[in-house]
Amino acid sequence: MTKEQYEKISAPYRKNEKSMKIIKRMDLLLTLIIYAVYPMVLFTLLYQKCWLDFTKCLVIPAISFVAVSVFRKIYSAPRPYEVLDILPLIKKDTKGKSFPSRHVFSVFIIGMTVFFVSKPWGIVVFVIGILMGYVRVAGGVHFPKDVFAGAIIGILCGLFYYVI
Repeated sequence: MTKEQYEKISAPYRKNEKSMKIIKRMDLLLTLIIYAVYPMVLFTLLYQKCWLDFTKCLVIPAISFVAVSVFRKIYSAPRPYEVLDILPLIKKDTKGKSFPSRHVFSVFIIGMTVFFVSKPWGIVVFVIGILMGYVRVAGGVHFPKDVFAGAIIGILCGLFYYVI
């Protein structure tokens, strides 16, 4: 992504302060929704006494999250605002650790977890994941490759639910 491409993506939100808040609020709202859904799924499995499913839904995302976090720290790819000399819409001071997007990864691994329990609700979470990817790119904190990789890794890690 070039500076011009980013400016084109973010232009609709730079019109005024109210428009700029849309991306910031969407980023926060989507994150809160997903992080509320995950414990609800875990509590549902506990309530239903589905011990094996609960264990899978707890352990696989946790191990995957740690692995992605360690990889990001070691690889430490720069963020768009570091490389393109842009002012991101989403305030972030982090240097590096852009690839893959951990927000998008988290949405998709949680989406796979929800899909494992309820396919229709899992699809809803995937749609939220796509929106989150767009928001993170439009907000200037991730490149498209970061969000794409986060989604793919989340889906692939989630596939372990079906093979374990």
